[in-house]
Amino acid sequence: MNRYFTRIILLLSVYSLATHAQQPWGKDKAQRWYAAQPWLCGANFIPSTAVNQLEMWQPATFDPQTIDRELGYAALVGMNVMRVYLHHEAWVQDPAGFKQRIGQYLTIADKHQVKTMFVFFDDCWRDEYHGGPQEPPVPGVHNSRWLKDPGGRIDREPALMDTLHRYVTDILTALKDDTRVLAWDLYNEPGHFGHGDKSWPLLKNVVAWARAIALSQPVTIGIWNKDFKDFNAFQLENSDVISFHNYRDSTVMQEAIDSLRKYDRPLFCTEYMKRVNKSTFAIITPMLKKNNIAAINWGLVAGKTQTNFPQGNKGGEEEPVLWYHDIFHRDGSPFDNAETTLLLQLTQEK
Repeated sequence: MNRYFTRIILLLSVYSLATHAQQPWGKDKAQRWYAAQPWLCGANFIPSTAVNQLEMWQPATFDPQTIDRELGYAALVGMNVMRVYLHHEAWVQDPAGFKQRIGQYLTIADKHQVKTMFVFFDDCWRDEYHGGPQEPPVPGVHNSRWLKDPGGRIDREPALMDTLHRYVTDILTALKDDTRVLAWDLYNEPGHFGHGDKSWPLLKNVVAWARAIALSQPVTIGIWNKDFKDFNAFQLENSDVISFHNYRDSTVMQEAIDSLRKYDRPLFCTEYMKRVNKSTFAIITPMLKKNNIAAINWGLVAGKTQTNFPQGNKGGEEEPVLWYHDIFHRDGSPFDNAETTLLLQLTQEK
């Protein structure tokens, strides 16, 4: 009997989501919204004192002083948007406290005239996670403690889906009309790190959960692998604005731009800038500005995530002469003065 009523409740829940869902923004609405924005330029941001998303958001390690200082570095070169990852485990521990810290972060960002694109889920890097103190970085290893969310736990614990539903709904409901939030990135690189088709249920659900709320901000799910045709089609169909990742040279970047222009929606490059691949500020950022594409590179301040070191390295080596990602040292001095001069020039140009 209990199983029967549980099935009825689940069916009613699905029906309610389907019948009350908001439709994706029309192209005209998306373009009008984008036309009201300045040219958007920024970075994927985590404070240099955090090794991963949980360390950023948990109460014992939330670091508003560093966030304030480092967003100040971004503002000095004209950056006006940050892409910031959340993690559901911080919400599970303390929903009210987590939302309070998000609000505190947004207040700091707003002081620097920086808007935020929040990211909910992520299929990249370490599969296991836990609340409480996080392990220190593996010396010299790129993103050694970055966390998937929810990773393989969703396959082992199906009931987690309900927790994730409540989490997404709570955050979106609290911030659906907050003008400090630029947009919502629902799922970073679905299918990556071997998840493949196992990512489909959560991807479809998070779209339904977001559409069940009357958001004032657009949603997006970034295209990251041109070979993931089914994922890409779904992501494009369900994005108000189109976002994509591209860490390659100017030829490949132009191919990506050309392939996405046909959808006639605003374009956001939410990950780029891998110096060793000739994806540099000097080469790529002017292309994005010329094409009126939002430019959000990976990394602001080199810190505990160690993304200035090359991806896939074993660790133990000296800091590379040519940084992989990131812009500033912790003291605010740039890796390359020519880069920050160019960023300031591009962000100040009308």
